[in-house]
Amino acid sequence: MDTRESGRDLAAVASLLADATRAAFCLALLDGRPWSAGELARHTGVAASTATGHLHLLVASGLLVEERRGRHRYVALAGPEVAALVESLAALAPGVSRVPPRSLSAARTSRALARGRTCYDHLAGELGVAVTDALTGRGFLDDRGGLALTPEGRAFLTDLGVALPVTRRPAVLSCLDLTERRPHLAGAVGAALCRHAFDEGWIVRTGPTRAVAVTPLGAREFHRRLGLDTTHTGAAA
Repeated sequence: MDTRESGRDLAAVASLLADATRAAFCLALLDGRPWSAGELARHTGVAASTATGHLHLLVASGLLVEERRGRHRYVALAGPEVAALVESLAALAPGVSRVPPRSLSAARTSRALARGRTCYDHLAGELGVAVTDALTGRGFLDDRGGLALTPEGRAFLTDLGVALPVTRRPAVLSCLDLTERRPHLAGAVGAALCRHAFDEGWIVRTGPTRAVAVTPLGAREFHRRLGLDTTHTGAAA
């Protein structure tokens, strides 16, 4: 491998995320849903023309992909690898989760995101880390020498009715949590469990952000399946 060539490639990616507006776009897209240029512009407080210029760079680099829906264009993160990169970099950024909110509304949103949220297509925040710890504590995940799904873990997924898709994506990955500064579960298993929780009504989105809350049904199921107390994860009414 030519280390100088690899270094130039790495520097090129780093330069794209070194811009605050482009970084904010990528953080917003961690909710896993496609956004229009106008939505991203309003979200970050920049002009539509400015947003378009930044998005062209991100799409051309392969960090974002463009989707057409009729006459409208949307962008999304190019895949789970990009999402993991963005979340990990954000978690390593000094003070990123310690900046005091400027309003009561912002404080509530920040707290909701810290309690539970999606990180692209898997669970994050206090809820995501708690689920990961419970899976590990019950022997469904083995964290010795890197995260791995155990035979007991596969049986647990089968019992839940969760079928892992046939994909080249790793079954389990460790993703550094932005707010908890500890790993949460990503990979195909993390995505499948998150999708199952949504489909079964265990969790719901609480607004336009990535925040999720545990429903009363979810609280019972998380406790029954994993012995998990979700009292502090913002239970939904």
